[in-house]
Amino acid sequence: RYHVEKALEYAGLAGKLLTSWTREDLRRFAKGIRLSKPMLIAANKADIPEAEDNIKRMKKELRDYVVVPTSAVAELALRRAARAGVIRYIPGDNDFEIVDEETLSRKQLQALEYIRERVLKKWGSTGVQEAINKTFLELLGMITVYPVEDANRFTDGRGRILPDAYLVSRGTTARELAYMVHTDLGKTFLYAINARTKTRIGEDYELRDNDVIKIVAAAAKKG
Repeated sequence: RYHVEKALEYAGLAGKLLTSWTREDLRRFAKGIRLSKPMLIAANKADIPEAEDNIKRMKKELRDYVVVPTSAVAELALRRAARAGVIRYIPGDNDFEIVDEETLSRKQLQALEYIRERVLKKWGSTGVQEAINKTFLELLGMITVYPVEDANRFTDGRGRILPDAYLVSRGTTARELAYMVHTDLGKTFLYAINARTKTRIGEDYELRDNDVIKIVAAAAKKG
């Protein structure tokens, strides 16, 4: 709704009946939608021979969009191989490591080498994780924060280090994060602690990217 309202304002159509719109009105509205709601194009099949020219053309012609070369099939193959323990690979990496070549067939080795040469070396990654990161962190303006129970060890109640990562909008406050973790924490919020700086912060503190936050609430304090 927000993006539609912004597009209507941009096109000068706020309050104008839809049935009275002209072709020019539609064109301005469509442009307003593009400007108010940024979009990303995941240019898939970036490994095929003609992909490079197509991607160059897309970047030139679609300047209002973010274009990310991707290969979903390569990402899927690498994740499956990593899950099977035959390679070491983290989504977004620019390369992988084969654990033991003797466990792989010639066809499997050729497939992995194809991915390395045609995708990773050419584009820097499969593009899948990059597309996700750009969408959330750049286009949607979100940040990552880590709620913890122990501000010294960065752990939860079971001793796990940074077990949860929350994607939140820029401008989200400490109390709003408390509500996201649990409604009771939000209702009984007292203050929070920035675990990195060990400083006490209030409910209106606006979270920053990669903040590690301990929430102190009345219910927790009584316990």
